[in-house]
Amino acid sequence: MKASTVVKGMAVGVMTGAVAGMVGSKMMNKSTKKAMKKKTGKALKSMSNMLDTAQYMFK
Repeated sequence: MKASTVVKGMAVGVMTGAVAGMVGSKMMNKSTKKAMKKKTGKALKSMSNMLDTAQYMFK
């Protein structure tokens, strides 16, 4: 039974990777590349601010 669970997990991982690859290739067109970089930068800054706030709360 453990072997089938491992195989199922591997299959889900492969499918997830394939979907992520297809979505990534579609999103990296020249027209959307600049917008994606801008949104990624904003998301990283927001995560940084959130982590700083959480660290401050635990002090």
